[in-house]
Amino acid sequence: SYASIDGHYTNAYRDWSGSQHHLAMREATPETVLGDFDDATFSAYGVTSRFFEKDGRFYVNTEGADGTLRDFRVDYTFGVYPLQQYLVEFPGGRYQALGIAWDARPRDSGGQRWFHLYPGEHIAADDILHWTGINQNWNYMCADCHTTDLARNYDRANDRYNTTWSEIGVACEACHGPGSKHVEWAGTERTADMPLDASKGLVVALDERKDVRWTLDDAAIASRSRAPAPFRAEVETCGRCHARRSPLGDTIVHGAPLLDSYRLALLDEGLYHADGQIDDEVYVYGSFLQSKMYQAGVTCSDCHDAHTSKLRFEGDALCTQCHRSEVFATPEHHFHAAGTPGSSCVGCHAPTKTYMVVDPRRDHSFRVPRPDLSAKLGVPNACSGCHVDRSARWAADKVAEWHGQERTSSPHFGEALAGARDGDAAATRQLVRIAADGTRPAIVRATALETLGRDLDRVRFGAILEGLRSDDALVRLAALGALEGLAPRDRFRAAFPLVTDPVRAVRLEATRLLAPVPLDALPDDARATLTRAFENLEGSLEKTADRPESLTVLGNYYRDRGDAARSESTYRQALARYPSFAPAYANLADLYRMLGRDDEGSAILRRGIEILPENADLHYVYGLLLIRQQRYAGATEELARAVALRPDDARFGYVYALAVQRTGDTDAALATLRAVHERHPNDRAVLIALATMSRDSGNLDDAIGYANALVERFPGDSEAGQLLESLQLQKP
Repeated sequence: SYASIDGHYTNAYRDWSGSQHHLAMREATPETVLGDFDDATFSAYGVTSRFFEKDGRFYVNTEGADGTLRDFRVDYTFGVYPLQQYLVEFPGGRYQALGIAWDARPRDSGGQRWFHLYPGEHIAADDILHWTGINQNWNYMCADCHTTDLARNYDRANDRYNTTWSEIGVACEACHGPGSKHVEWAGTERTADMPLDASKGLVVALDERKDVRWTLDDAAIASRSRAPAPFRAEVETCGRCHARRSPLGDTIVHGAPLLDSYRLALLDEGLYHADGQIDDEVYVYGSFLQSKMYQAGVTCSDCHDAHTSKLRFEGDALCTQCHRSEVFATPEHHFHAAGTPGSSCVGCHAPTKTYMVVDPRRDHSFRVPRPDLSAKLGVPNACSGCHVDRSARWAADKVAEWHGQERTSSPHFGEALAGARDGDAAATRQLVRIAADGTRPAIVRATALETLGRDLDRVRFGAILEGLRSDDALVRLAALGALEGLAPRDRFRAAFPLVTDPVRAVRLEATRLLAPVPLDALPDDARATLTRAFENLEGSLEKTADRPESLTVLGNYYRDRGDAARSESTYRQALARYPSFAPAYANLADLYRMLGRDDEGSAILRRGIEILPENADLHYVYGLLLIRQQRYAGATEELARAVALRPDDARFGYVYALAVQRTGDTDAALATLRAVHERHPNDRAVLIALATMSRDSGNLDDAIGYANALVERFPGDSEAGQLLESLQLQKP
């Protein structure tokens, strides 16, 4: 069913022409602009924008960064379907994507209209999501996936870009690498005695599928590959753009792992649901890594034609390439009438979520629906996506009726992940086992390690050390991140071997962790290795210093290297350019704490709170500063505000209760702790505080009750056992 390799190369350019990759970005011309610029208007949140043409160019009159209306010229189109956005040039080499987009779908599908990309909220001019803000900046957020051979070329000193590219749109070299050798190959007259160049001069041929044949044996219900899966160059190449990730600089290493060029987001809360289903806009790579199909060696082009950007087959025929139709495309399998959404393979195993208002995207983890997890964890499931009038419990019972109880009782990593995030010791032990299980997807194991690293003990640390020795770079990277709380000497022992890791993201993370290590305490060869690594880390951070996150990490790096002056100036640069970035205020205040300059830290935090009054972290950090200054009344006020803004954060409630106790109001402190405990029954610190505070207030029975709960939840915790024993000895 596949074109021959020779035919594939012959037709590749023809197939690509006019594809979504080809049209990913174009100059704004009458041929490329799809939106209505015939003096059309669109109103949202009190702002009426007008789209018009003038002197053969396209313009929009809309709200600028200062909140006033003005004319902006559209220079480029961005995408073609199901929506099209528009780019406007700004000073400093910046391009910004308008927050109003054109719905390119047919009119009878609700399209052919202007719409706001954030319809449920008012995006004010000073918001980072405003179209003139950093989160709509094309140079950083979008450019590398809509152009070919991009170099952002950000100049930190002057805060400007000199961004360049070879071609706009996703052209051949975006995936196959520099094409000069291919052009040379194409122009060479070949003779019979010339050796065959199977790559045809391409840096990355992306021809993995030519040696892999999926066969459907008579006794099998799904295809298996006769050849072992090679290095996944194709998936890694696609993942560079089809993943939630952040760049490590300007350099793209063609044919190398994605982690040589980017850092991949894990299954983090807010991005993915606890069971790994898509939540925020994460694209498809992180989902696909979770799938059994990926583990079996399936590549993107088994289903998608990379040149046309279209599916290879329509409907269930795509799935029955490998899955026997007489087994799966039957009511005995899906229990739905033929032709209904429930009978569709993707309807159940790759449900969609809509992003950017009109763009439905499928979850590529290709999971078996688990409505029982919805009942336990509140995650979505494909059944309830259609049966909106039925509960998840009803759907789970139906699945058990059809497929047996084992379908709804088999353990899932999502249960352990959700439990560990809530402090459940049993769930933590499960995550330790998951992290060590080489049969699990690497992104799941990495997420388990990341979660374990938030509160290290002997068992968790053992899992982290195992992760550092993993064959998978994503697992090694996550294990490194868990070492943050160690002293520099211990960090060095664990992380130094990975400073020379073959994968760049791992090298950079190991180097960042070792910034506090004094070079003069190291042997000559280790000092030389780490010095070179520090230079590479600084270079990477400088390349991405157009973002406040990178500037803040750079400030942290200078702080850890003992260069307080450069650290302070870098934090202040971040605040001057991005005054709405809360972590820069907190980190600068912490630097002042280390330098014994808390009064300056207090002023910085007050300034941050004035600009960001709804930021819980700033109120919390300021409360801690006031506790250090023994200004407990002010501290309780700030911490109470932090708790009110983020009531689900157990740490905020815990520290607030301790501050209230310092004011002498133990009853109020206990009441606060009880409320936190009710929300977070597995929080160890809260249980210890309840036990000790109850004891100190004379409520020995309550104290013993909380200590008992502590021992039940953390049976191997020696401190918990000792606390309970000491309390029991005090009882007459």
